[in-house]
Amino acid sequence: MKTIKKQSIVVDVLIWAFLILTAIVILAPIVFMFTASLMPSRDILKMPYPWIPKDLYWQNYWHALRGNDGSFIFPRNILNSFIVAGAVSISTVFLSALTGYGLAKFPFRGRNLVFLLIMATMMIPFEAIMIPLYLVATSLKIQDSYIGLILPFLINAFGIFLMRQYLITFPDEIIDAARIDGSGEFSIFWRIILPNSTPAVATLAILTFRTQWDNLLWPLLISQSEEMKTIPLYIVKFATEKHTNEGAMMAAAAIASIPILVLFLALSKYFVSGASLHSSRKG
Repeated sequence: MKTIKKQSIVVDVLIWAFLILTAIVILAPIVFMFTASLMPSRDILKMPYPWIPKDLYWQNYWHALRGNDGSFIFPRNILNSFIVAGAVSISTVFLSALTGYGLAKFPFRGRNLVFLLIMATMMIPFEAIMIPLYLVATSLKIQDSYIGLILPFLINAFGIFLMRQYLITFPDEIIDAARIDGSGEFSIFWRIILPNSTPAVATLAILTFRTQWDNLLWPLLISQSEEMKTIPLYIVKFATEKHTNEGAMMAAAAIASIPILVLFLALSKYFVSGASLHSSRKG
């Protein structure tokens, strides 16, 4: 018994050591970004790197907001990212939940084939459809607009997969009882299905918002004016300009990271439960 107990303690220590090391590796770049955003450029380039700033150099954040050219276009780019990521997240959650509900709870001929065809689209890389999408956008004259930034991403196959897998084990008795009470299908979906799918909805919302917040390729194609560009485009432009201030560049990246961190912390309990449910149901 003592030998087994000692082995169990050793295993626990190794697991904790691995988890702590993994956390350090993951968090180190984030800590570097935030500490560097509060240092002058000369301190950032020192070796070894001073992890604790001697003085809080808040001028970097002002420089990031002002831009190298003093145009203050960064706040507008932040607003653009909020509008695009927010709209895409709302539409993806709603349409994916609606489609997943239909695939999970409505038996019809060819249902599995439809689901497989939807899943097959996940195998197509965005780069393969990027040019056709751009040609469609130009023919519709929606380039350099919010519609052009949002329309191609209103729904995605992963969202349908996640919601379908979550709803497939939703009790049929509750839905049947609602139908007996006279509720319509959309009323059941809106009042029963969505409120009881919070973990999956929160998980999908976080993943979709982050994906669109970090999206660089499509806005690079569709956005032509500085006023319609998003945060990733601003950071790339800021980083490639001459005489770039490294501290201000880190400040711009820190500002761009704050909404994602806040969103994840606010919905973390739902995200973790949704991810665990998805893993268990997948298995």
